[in-house]
Amino acid sequence: MLLSVSSSRIEAFVQLITLVIIFALVLAMTYFATRFVGNYKKEKMAGSNISVLETFRLSNSKYIQIIKMGSKFLAIAICKDSVTVLCELQESDLEFTEVSTQVKSENFKAVLDKFKKDKPKS
Repeated sequence: MLLSVSSSRIEAFVQLITLVIIFALVLAMTYFATRFVGNYKKEKMAGSNISVLETFRLSNSKYIQIIKMGSKFLAIAICKDSVTVLCELQESDLEFTEVSTQVKSENFKAVLDKFKKDKPKS
């Protein structure tokens, strides 16, 4: 009797370890697949002659965008079912600002501490 209880515990432990290993492998495969697809799309978009320079939201489904197509700059209006060219812009009319490519990242503990500090005490 003691032997069967011990072996069932060992079997349960082995099943648990197997499940954890399979879960880790699925997470790793998902991570690498996502990175691969993201890098592939990024490389494919990098050689494009069309780029969105700026977007301004007017309402939930209406936007104005400044885009660059080749060497031309265009202002377009984007609605739910249509895209309309508003005008062609000159490069001298536009103000370009340096956008940092490095995003400031905070670790999870810093974000959590900030939320704990802002939370009203009851």
